[in-house]
Amino acid sequence: MGIFGRRQTAVSEPTPAAGTGASVAEATSRDVALDPALRALTGQWTIDRPHSRIGFSVRHAMVTTVRGAFADYDSALYFDGARPSESRAELVIRVASVDTGVEQRDAHIVGADFFDARRYPEMTFRSTSTVHEGGETFRMTGDLTIRDVTRPVDLQLDYLGSVLDPFGFERAGFDGTTTIDRTEWGLVYNQRLKAGGTMVSEKVRLQFDISAIRSTS
Repeated sequence: MGIFGRRQTAVSEPTPAAGTGASVAEATSRDVALDPALRALTGQWTIDRPHSRIGFSVRHAMVTTVRGAFADYDSALYFDGARPSESRAELVIRVASVDTGVEQRDAHIVGADFFDARRYPEMTFRSTSTVHEGGETFRMTGDLTIRDVTRPVDLQLDYLGSVLDPFGFERAGFDGTTTIDRTEWGLVYNQRLKAGGTMVSEKVRLQFDISAIRSTS
């Protein structure tokens, strides 16, 4: 998150430091010279919650999809337009803010069978690396922590553009997606169906529809 790139224009070719043995190919795989206009976006950003969505979707009863989102979270984003690999992000989500549109289902999700919000009120994402994969696509790797279990995940991030809005806020937007196996974070609750399969899929798709605004402080 916080990774805003438009298109690949030219490849930088820094000279490896003496004795490191690093090749030009290795160096350029980490950072690519982006559109010069993107350098102006370098700096701190935050997610504008009223115009963003941190959500998920999961198959239910093998025949339909349940979608939900989290309304309460904090974000800290940094974008480096010259060296995308220096970009980073942190997201802290209060799991009790989940909303799937059904109160009874939301209560079950925040209960002990799933998030157990009383014991584990937050889940977090902290980036560990960022790679520009070309064009408008980036890959951000980070540590996702749920119920005190931390595992790495890869997010695909697609840049949508930047604009100065009518209120004077500089905005940049992107979509991010990844799919996880919830059981790897201890979310193992399920029920078997008589016809075969399970009530809730183990695979969960995480979705980040982000409008980020530049921090003024």
